[in-house]
Amino acid sequence: MSAVSRTRTEGAAADLVSVRARGRGWGKGRGPGEGRGRAQGSAHRTLRLAPGHLSLRIRPRPLAVTFLLTLLAAGSGALALTRGGLVPPAEVLGALFGAGSEQAAFVVLELRLPRVALGLTVGAALGAAGALFQQLSRNPLGSPDIVGFNSGAATGALLVLLHGNPAYVAAGAAGGGLATAVIVQLLARRGSFRGNRLILAGIAVGSLLASVNAYLLTRAALDHAQSAQLWLIGSLGSAERHQVLPALLALGALLLAALPVVRRLDLLEMGDEAAGGLGVDAGRTRVLVLLIAVGLSAVAVSAAGPIVFVALCAPQLARRLSRGTGTGLLPAAAMGALLLSASDLVAISLPTAGPLPVGVVTGALGGVYLAWLLGRGRRR
Repeated sequence: MSAVSRTRTEGAAADLVSVRARGRGWGKGRGPGEGRGRAQGSAHRTLRLAPGHLSLRIRPRPLAVTFLLTLLAAGSGALALTRGGLVPPAEVLGALFGAGSEQAAFVVLELRLPRVALGLTVGAALGAAGALFQQLSRNPLGSPDIVGFNSGAATGALLVLLHGNPAYVAAGAAGGGLATAVIVQLLARRGSFRGNRLILAGIAVGSLLASVNAYLLTRAALDHAQSAQLWLIGSLGSAERHQVLPALLALGALLLAALPVVRRLDLLEMGDEAAGGLGVDAGRTRVLVLLIAVGLSAVAVSAAGPIVFVALCAPQLARRLSRGTGTGLLPAAAMGALLLSASDLVAISLPTAGPLPVGVVTGALGGVYLAWLLGRGRRR
């Protein structure tokens, strides 16, 4: 089969997947088993870059939603730059362009801007990881924090923080997340990354790793244990400039790697045999998606700790807004950036006695989301 024919065949197959997915509840932002069986979804347009050779499918609504969410996330970050009493909002813009005082430049460029930039990056990584995990498992609860991958990444990072070189925290998080993914897959082997078996195996492994993390804290020195405990809650308070660029580059590389794989992942909705007829290797595709998702989780955990519920909520909220089908990678990433940026804005704005970790706010947000999801399910 030629490359052109395969592209056209996959495009037609993607339309069939969209109709099937909507019938199964993945359309209009619903998880599996939540759909109403109506084939409703956003229309798509085909942009032909070279007649008869290459075409690009564009869905206007998801694209517009991604753009809008990105603007809102940037606006939330800009508002966070103006919070605080040391530098008035009027001086923030001058500090960004080198026209302010040394004090304003230090506060804005060294303290506030890294926190905002890292929050947007981590949020996007969590949103994208959640979208990949949920599409891989075909389960709206299939996020890295629920399945236990964040706990595994936290264990690896904690071992490096407490007993190794802090410069290798990212490597420790990636190794811990990957090892957890392997263990969860072995326990849920019959589930092949799908269904409740994977979720239950992940919850079991995550609970065990939470105990391991607690044990590591009890064996650490008091000052190390305090900083590690704050990190385990999920915090952007210690963000520094040198962390932003590596995290941003890793996020960009992983998203670029995910884009071609996501199309093949969506085709697996037709079934492994049907997707195989289009040249999709089901096993290889799932392994690649898992590696990319674990990498995204490691980026987030190594930078800000195991922040909860953003990866769970962002893909579902983005799917409801975009009314799209399939993975919805970019809308989920934009929604994740908005959720974490807005949560951090709330954390720094609340009148608390000390700095409030952003993980406290996202935990409360996730609890409200799960309660709403439960109430919605009971009404049905």
